[in-house]
Amino acid sequence: MSIPKEWLEFLREQYPPGSRIKLREMKDPYAPVPPGTMGTLDHIDDMGTFHMKWDNGRTLGLIIGEDSFSVLPPEATTMKLYMPLTADAYYYNEYGDMEDESYPLDGRELRAYEGAILKALINNRMPEESESGIMHWYDGNDSVEAKVKSVVFPVEEREGKLWGVAECRVVGTLTPEEMSTLKEYITGQASDGWGEGFEQREIDIGDGDMYVHLWNFSDDWDIRTEEECFGPKLAEGLPELCYSVHESTGELIVIKRGECGYHQTDYSTDDKERNVELADHLNEKLGVDMWQRQAMEVGSICGWDVPGADPAKYQEQESPQMGGMTLG
Repeated sequence: MSIPKEWLEFLREQYPPGSRIKLREMKDPYAPVPPGTMGTLDHIDDMGTFHMKWDNGRTLGLIIGEDSFSVLPPEATTMKLYMPLTADAYYYNEYGDMEDESYPLDGRELRAYEGAILKALINNRMPEESESGIMHWYDGNDSVEAKVKSVVFPVEEREGKLWGVAECRVVGTLTPEEMSTLKEYITGQASDGWGEGFEQREIDIGDGDMYVHLWNFSDDWDIRTEEECFGPKLAEGLPELCYSVHESTGELIVIKRGECGYHQTDYSTDDKERNVELADHLNEKLGVDMWQRQAMEVGSICGWDVPGADPAKYQEQESPQMGGMTLG
């Protein structure tokens, strides 16, 4: 028995692969999985059957309307926001006295003190922050508070620098508005709240003391996601997605900005020529021009930081090569 396409899309959206499921009752007459068994959803097929990987090793699927089960709240995942780290160091002079003049240290120089800084950050946490970190002080009473379960400040070395990190435990996905609100809150804590108290804590570095800043007045200071900070630098003018045709199979495919490879789509037909027409039509509806499409095709195969992933390259040449991707 088939189920409506809309209902199938709804099920797959509500229950993505990896969802944790607790079985209440299975109607299988022969060898049902015992009630109370936990499992992980592998996928939902076109008939609407939930293909499972049960924790007891079994793989018997679930059927909507027959079997009874509940989906547990999603588990929190870790999201990191990065910020430049700086410090002022004061050294002992030859007489053993602390000098009055400070010496600025940047992220590259601070790599040598990663352990000492991390220890100081941990020691600066208050007892009230044991469960949720600085989210204990958040008073927004909004969706950010509901989704972000904790935020703590560690440090991390990346690309030759030591960075300040806001390590967030998040349930679900933050909307752009929620991400902006969270960044604004963490910035306030790094500059005037938690971070202001931390930067007054002296850290012994052997031949002197230093004071570390999670925030500073520099125009270069910013708080960014891992992708924003270390991901490939995408060219301007790339759309969020576009349609193309797989050169080998002839199927209609979807390319998403910044992602390697491609996604399949239900719009695809068995006719390659028809799929070429569909790709052109759908791209036109999305406002994607030929230059953008070719740049997206190159980026998804060769990486988003190559010259071919920039639409401007083809606008200058005025001779784009269309007709589908060459994917192995």
